[in-house]
Order: sequence, then C-alpha cells, then structure tokens
Amino acid sequence: MALSPQPASERIALDGRLCLAVNRWGARRAVGLFFAAISRLGDGLFWYALMTVLALVGGARGAAAALQMAATGLAALLLYRTLKRRTRRPRPYRGCAGVIARVPPLDEFSFPSGHTLHAVSFSVVALAWFPLLAPLLLTFTLLVAASRVVLGLHYPSDVLAAITIGLLLGGAALMLGPTPAWNGF
Repeated sequence: MALSPQPASERIALDGRLCLAVNRWGARRAVGLFFAAISRLGDGLFWYALMTVLALVGGARGAAAALQMAATGLAALLLYRTLKRRTRRPRPYRGCAGVIARVPPLDEFSFPSGHTLHAVSFSVVALAWFPLLAPLLLTFTLLVAASRVVLGLHYPSDVLAAITIGLLLGGAALMLGPTPAWNGF
C-alpha cells in the first residue's frame, strides 16, 4: 500500500495550526519576554559580539573564522531578502487568525526566517572553526528558531526552510573559504 502525499492545503493548514499553538504559548509573560530577548540578541548583537570575541581572542584562527562568518552573513542577507521579495508570504499575524505579533517585525514578509537562516549559517561556520562552542551555539540557534514562531513572526515552515538554507549556505562557505584545522578550541 503506497502512501499518498499530503495535499498542499493540508500542509498549509497544519503549518497555521502549529503556528497558532506555539504563538499562544508565548502569551505567558515570562515566555514572551524570554523569547523577545532571544530574538533581539538574534537580530545580530550576539553574532557581532561572537565575531568580535573570536577575532580578538582567537588569534589568526579567530580572525579567519570571524571573517568567514561575516562573509557568510552578507550572503545570507542578500539571499533571504531576495527570497522574501519574490515569495511575498504574509507574516502569520496577518494571515493566520488568532496569531499575535509579540514584537515588531524587522520587515514585511515571512518566508524565510532571516534570524534563523543567519543563526544556522553562522553556527555552521563558527563550529567548524571552534567545535567546543557547540553547546552554546546550538542552544542559542534553536532558541532563535523557536522565538520566530513563538513571537508570531514566522510559520514553522519558514523556520524549517531557513534551517535548510542556512545549513547549505554555511556548508558552501566552508567549501569555498579557508578550511579550519581543529586544534582543541
């Protein structure tokens, strides 16, 4: 017996239901404040601070990692802005009844999540150079991704697409740029 693929309308409806359920969880004051803070750090503050620390403390290796992260971030910015302009998907608080934007969006459209795309691509590059940062970077990246849905700014599919694109972009940056040699940090 072959399984038939789920119709697009069912996938879209599921995406909206998941978005609404996760967004309602963010109505709790502590949860909303926590994810708003994570989202604000994910605007770039955390990543710029990380690049600065790596460049200042990590010697030539840290400077190379920071430079590769910055180049990857620029590519991610250009890519996600192009995708947003082409897809023009409304944000869930505009297209899904009951979803509330818990913080103001940085731009008009939803697909893909730029915060998530940057977090994933930055983490891929940083972890190739400094794998011992994995507990910090993987936790923060997952929280950034979750924050986008909790705050009502993205559908789960926006975040999943951004994770995929971020993994591909980070991998491409590592293939095209200098290759890190692991030395324990």
